[in-house]
Amino acid sequence: MTELRISENSSSEEILPFAKMVHELFSLPVTMRSKNKKGVRLEKGNVVDNNYTGPVLEEALQKNCVIHMIPTKGAYKGIPVVVCPVQDYNGNPIAAIGIVDVVCTIDLASVFGSYPQIVRQVEESKTAKF
Repeated sequence: MTELRISENSSSEEILPFAKMVHELFSLPVTMRSKNKKGVRLEKGNVVDNNYTGPVLEEALQKNCVIHMIPTKGAYKGIPVVVCPVQDYNGNPIAAIGIVDVVCTIDLASVFGSYPQIVRQVEESKTAKF
């Protein structure tokens, strides 16, 4: 039986399946590291660094909270990112994972401005008789 587990001492090889899953799910650059070891950085379907850490990953581990920011240094300098700690059952941070925060780059008013029309179309299709 195969198991996937992460801990505060997980290596980049051990956290790669988790980082890869998020990368494939969102098709966005992903970074991840454990608390005590450097991790991985994935972009465009490839591991571009398997000894990676970044300032926002480190800050999320230290503060044990989600961080939305635009880094002033590192691989994603000037690009909005969101980083979340991965916590154990007691709420202690054991790893951190981050993605490029595309929500910051979207004009939300224009995206959600058409939402009422989409809801109306879905409701109309439910009542339509074929």
